[in-house]
Formats: sequence, C-alpha cells, structure tokens
Amino acid sequence: MLNVTRRIQIPLNEFRLTFARSSGPGGQNVNKVNSKVILHWPVADSASLPPDVRRRFLARYRNRINKQGELVLHSQRHRDQQQNVSECLDLVRSLVLEVASPPKKRFATQPTRASQRRRIEDKKARGQVKRLRRKPGRDD
Repeated sequence: MLNVTRRIQIPLNEFRLTFARSSGPGGQNVNKVNSKVILHWPVADSASLPPDVRRRFLARYRNRINKQGELVLHSQRHRDQQQNVSECLDLVRSLVLEVASPPKKRFATQPTRASQRRRIEDKKARGQVKRLRRKPGRDD
C-alpha cells in the first residue's frame, strides 16, 4: 500500500512494474542485471484516487500520461532494482501530493493609493529622463 495521505492510499497491485537493463556506466554488471524500473499506473481508471484529485492529476500531468490513460515513470539512477522501485513510488507519491489539495482561490485586489502614486511618479521621472536625452529643438 502506497500511503500518500490519510485520505489517499494506493494499493500496490494497481502498479505494473517492468524491468529492463539500465544504460550508462556500470561495467559488466549493466549487461546482465535488469535494474531499470518502468512503472505503469492507470490513473484514469484508478479507484483509489478521489474524483477531484484524479481530475486535477490528469489536467496537470497530461504530458506524462499516455493514450491508454497510464502514467509511465522510469528510474535507472541506482544499481539496485529495489532502490529504483522505491524511487518510482516516491515520485508517484510526490506527484499525487502536489494535486491532493485544491488550489487556493485568488481574490482580485485593488492597488493601494500609495502604490498608484508611486507608479505615476516613476512614470513621470522616466519621462523626464527621456526628455533630457533629446536634442534641443526649436521649441526648447
């Protein structure tokens, strides 16, 4: 069971793990050990996610989800298969945690009188600097 929050717990049987040989350095070990982990999780069909969290997850991570509605992650950082599995599960946990709580509503505010005054003063000062850079004309 992958515990994300008290409300969200994902059973491990929802994940499909496949293993492959890692790329990169590692000597002869890399040619005979399947330490790379590829995790497939059908987010769109997951019963363990509440509907609002699932909707936010699908919207936020739509680029990480394939056409079958599966989130596909992989890890090959470690030489140990089990460490790569736990890294993938930690990544799933962090992705779900980011969308677990709804975003705060933004309330429109008015600029203060002092900030409006500062803005106008800055604009006047900037215009004055630009006026002083001009070549003197007939009017000046």
